[in-house]
Amino acid sequence: MTMLSQGSPVRWSAPDGRWSEPDLHLFPQDGHRYEIVDGSLHVTPPATPAHDSTVDEVVIALRTAAPPDWWVCARLGVGIDSSSLVPDVTVLRPRSSGGIWVDPADVALVVEVESPETRRYDCLLKPALYASAGIPAYWRVEPGVALVVYSLDGAAYRETRRVEGAEVKLDAPYPMKLGLF
Repeated sequence: MTMLSQGSPVRWSAPDGRWSEPDLHLFPQDGHRYEIVDGSLHVTPPATPAHDSTVDEVVIALRTAAPPDWWVCARLGVGIDSSSLVPDVTVLRPRSSGGIWVDPADVALVVEVESPETRRYDCLLKPALYASAGIPAYWRVEPGVALVVYSLDGAAYRETRRVEGAEVKLDAPYPMKLGLF
């Protein structure tokens, strides 16, 4: 396969076996989201400006409410066994290890903003992986429609709240009031 890098072609080939996190460094910063799920490469198309705007709104709202020492990050990688996922928004507990790829034990909340290209991925696959890693809270934003809040219940998430068109008060991962995104 040939990839373009600053005007000159760069040649690379897929790994002989499973994809791993270091393989993700082969890809250009072209707006696509490259993730690994159980050693298989998953690529989503670049986000739309509306999607990016919603992600920014979520980050601002969570940062505004965050207690000292909590971190709210957009598109920070989470390493889960043989998977490397990039949630739209990640909230890290105080004293987290940090880094480009964080340990799920440091993550208090992951948020995915739905788009037509990621709906099934955000509703089915990613929550199952986040839950298997023990991340206590997952939010799914249906832009302009609803905020769906999930809490870890054993080995899976359970929907605890669906908010449509109103301000909501939430207690996790820390107390906050949010409007619809």
